[in-house]
Amino acid sequence: MKKLALIPARGGSKRIPKKNIRAFLGKPIIAYSITAALESGLFDEVMVSTDNEEIANIAQEYGASVPFFRSEQTANDFATTVDVIEEVLTEYQKRNIHFDFGCCIYATAPFVNKDLLFLGYERLITQKFDTVFPVLPYSFPIQRALKKTADNQVALFAPEFIHHRSQDLEKAFHDAGQFYWFHIETLLKNRKLWTDNTGCIMLSEMQAHDIDTEEDWEIAAFKYQLRHGDS
Repeated sequence: MKKLALIPARGGSKRIPKKNIRAFLGKPIIAYSITAALESGLFDEVMVSTDNEEIANIAQEYGASVPFFRSEQTANDFATTVDVIEEVLTEYQKRNIHFDFGCCIYATAPFVNKDLLFLGYERLITQKFDTVFPVLPYSFPIQRALKKTADNQVALFAPEFIHHRSQDLEKAFHDAGQFYWFHIETLLKNRKLWTDNTGCIMLSEMQAHDIDTEEDWEIAAFKYQLRHGDS
């Protein structure tokens, strides 16, 4: 069974310029995803999908392939992850190269490592899921979430839970934003990553941090150093 690691990394990041190749504790952040994929030994190919020559050069420097560049249609602000995956698989098929399983690893996921990739793949295969991805628990029950009104008052999204103890409410989780393992045939058929047969692996707060702002970047670096030391 052939397996592809696909790392999407377009050049047009708005909130954090050059986010995908910005230095994170001494090396381009995309290097962490590439290294994890290569060290896992799981993949027949580790590739980066990009529209940017500088990103392509850095990706190749760290051992990934860049066999073709991303189109304008999948490099804009509205293209989805599935759009990118479909384009990549189509380009490989044109070259008569086919894969059975794929793993889309995000470029700004420095906490990804070979063990997590192994765990995700094992769960995909042994429990026969269509897709598997890491999740994190919300730190506080979402049933007690608040919203701000126009006059700066607060109100509950779900007022029916106002008298429930937080420990009695059902736990909720969110996507950790690291990677998706998937059956390629199923993804191409359904054109979506999440199906009614999607599984997950649980992470702790110290195993992930979504990076969307400068503050996120600083927190992620702090957490990474706590887990791995200052070097």
